[in-house]
Amino acid sequence: MTTTEAHPRFAEALDALGLGDLIPRIRRFPDATRTAAEAAAAIGCDLSQICKSLVFAADGVPVLVLMDGASRVDVDLVRKELGAEKVTRADAAVVRETTGYAIGGVPPFGHRTRTRVLADRGLLAHDVVWAAAGTPHTVFPMAPAELAERAGATLVDVRERTA
Repeated sequence: MTTTEAHPRFAEALDALGLGDLIPRIRRFPDATRTAAEAAAAIGCDLSQICKSLVFAADGVPVLVLMDGASRVDVDLVRKELGAEKVTRADAAVVRETTGYAIGGVPPFGHRTRTRVLADRGLLAHDVVWAAAGTPHTVFPMAPAELAERAGATLVDVRERTA
């Protein structure tokens, strides 16, 4: 069973972006959708239709990477894309400080601070993807091209390739 409940800060961000019509489409689940697998199972969609919002530190500066739920980010490709010396996964405190949200609920936009955003082109393989809506229990659907645009993302190829 789901209900439509938006995280207040995320709902404000949607309104500010002219996306208030998305608020009724937010789905809240009784069980956490913190991981891509949990979200896909709750929604009933393919794992690759989940848009993960992952925060990394590129030479100490936070950067958000949007990646499909079935793939992993290749940090070396991110490093090359950004021209950085070192890219690491940001810790929980940096994620919350940068975005205003906890890991597992970070949406692709509507953050506390302005952050550089990279979106992997693999997201564009779908008509609709599902992303976190500010909590580990909420998600929303959006066309991936519009999601990337609203996030101010640069489209890149940063998916880890399997041998």
